[in-house]
Amino acid sequence: MRYWTILFLAGALPAAEIPQGAHVLLRMVNSVSTRTAREGDRVYMRTASPIIVDGRFLVPVESYAEGVVSRSVRSGRVKGRAELGIRIESLTLPNGKVIRVAPRLSSVDSEETGQKVDGKENGIQQGGTKGADVERTATIAGTGAAIGGLADRSFSGAGIGAGIGGAVGLATTLLTRGKEVELRHGSTFDVVFDRPVTVE
Repeated sequence: MRYWTILFLAGALPAAEIPQGAHVLLRMVNSVSTRTAREGDRVYMRTASPIIVDGRFLVPVESYAEGVVSRSVRSGRVKGRAELGIRIESLTLPNGKVIRVAPRLSSVDSEETGQKVDGKENGIQQGGTKGADVERTATIAGTGAAIGGLADRSFSGAGIGAGIGGAVGLATTLLTRGKEVELRHGSTFDVVFDRPVTVE
């Protein structure tokens, strides 16, 4: 009994494990975007939820987390969605203890951007822009039709204008990149541990 009392007073506790399947929510401290990110860039986060095992806070809220950009692919002009891979490498507890970890991404706060976790690559992928592309082309085509009709005061003029507008809209779509993956300061994502991690 005296031995355990001394351990408790010294702030030492027996080792415990973050169990396999445990989740923790991480909040971005810096911002990362496929527009500028490069492989090897550091990523800084804090825990937005605790990890509690048997009533013990193994990883409290606001613990420090650090990772690295493992992949960064910009969105293409004609095809290809933006992709961002982040590898979480460590958790630092309030007492300064550093734990080496390697959880995988489970979900991401999309913030209505359409980005989601790609389970195969353990990264974040931007959603498609096909609907927006069609809408952009149709809008420019409609504008062209209106201008053509006013200039020629005929349906043939409107048809020519629509054709020109459609071509311009298609060209604009092909020359415009799709959305990039962006994790702004304060945005969150969930990670899950695939194997137990000892916390001493």
